Formats: sequence, C-alpha cells, structure tokens
Amino acid sequence: MTEIAQQRRTQRQDSAAPDGNHDRIIRFLRGALPAAIGGLFAFLVLAPLLQRSELSFLLDKDTVEIAPEAMRVADAIYRGKDSRDRPFTLQAGEAIQRSSDIPIVELSELTARLLFESGPGELKADKGEYDIEGEQVEIIGPVLFESENGYRLVTRDVDLDLRERSLKSRGRVNGRTPMGTFEADSLRSDLEARTVTLEGNAKLRIEQGRLR
Repeated sequence: MTEIAQQRRTQRQDSAAPDGNHDRIIRFLRGALPAAIGGLFAFLVLAPLLQRSELSFLLDKDTVEIAPEAMRVADAIYRGKDSRDRPFTLQAGEAIQRSSDIPIVELSELTARLLFESGPGELKADKGEYDIEGEQVEIIGPVLFESENGYRLVTRDVDLDLRERSLKSRGRVNGRTPMGTFEADSLRSDLEARTVTLEGNAKLRIEQGRLR
C-alpha cells in the first residue's frame, strides 16, 4: 500500500470513528435544519402582515369615461301584480335603461307570464320598451300570446298593459286568432276574456272547422 493510500485510509477511519468529524456534522445538522425550516415557515406566515403597500390616485371627472347607459342587465326579471293582485313576471335576455331619470327599460327576447282565472298565459316578443311606473310594455315587431287552454293570438306592434291584462295596437294591425286571420285599423284585446275588438276597416276571415 502506498503512503498516499495509507493517509486517505487513515483520514476515513478518523472520520468514521465515534465522536469524529462525521458525527459532529450530523449532530449540527439535526439541530440546524429544523430551526431553519421553522424560521422559513414563520417568515412565510408573517410576510403578508408585515408588508404595507398603499396606492393613491386622483380622478378627473372631466376625463373619466362615462358609460352610455345607466343600466345594462342580462337575463333580467321584473315582478309585479295586476289590478286584481295577481302576480306576473316579465323576463328579458337583456335589459337596458338609458337614463336613471326616465323609467323606461329597453328589452330584448322578452317573455311575459300572466296568471288568469282559467290558468297561466305567456306572451313572447323580440323587442319592447317597459314603462316601470305604468307597468306597460310597448312591443316592437311580432308578438305571440298563448294561454294554457289553447287560446292563441298572433299580431304585432301593440302595447301590453300588465295591470289590466290587455293589448292595444298603435296603428293598423293584422294577425291570427283561433277563428282565423284578421286585419283592421286598430285592435283591442282582453287577454283575460280572450276577446279581440277590431275597429276601422276591419276584415276577418273565418276558417271553417277551427272552432271545433
């Protein structure tokens, strides 16, 4: 065995001997590592509490962008009661109120659900404007009303009075009922009684067998 090899062997033996360098390192790490881990954990817990960051800024009311409408709501639902204290709901895919000073809400994909003595009824339209205070809907374009007992009315451009459960056209109108097709200068419909009153140049085409 060479002298260099003998020296290395002697060093390894000294390190492995009881109470040697190896044992002293192990004892040091047993105490130092848990303490270091505990200190790191305490720092991570307390760090958010010790940090204080504040941000201050000023807004110029003349340069801040203002939303074009006062309110825009998706999947809006309005609830109320008619003149006989019966509930109704008015649901829309989107509702826009242009100004908080004017109680008019623009509705799209609207559905009005009403409760009658004979059962529920449902009115659907693509667009309308809801007067919150008057509880009236100015329907723009086609409208379909159906009741549970089979009554059906198809027309367009009418005003729906939610309190009185009635429809009134804003001009010349045409449409369809269970009896057949109609047209007139104006229309009034009592949805509760299922009656349609035509006024001015009224024409009604009755389809045979529709009432049986």
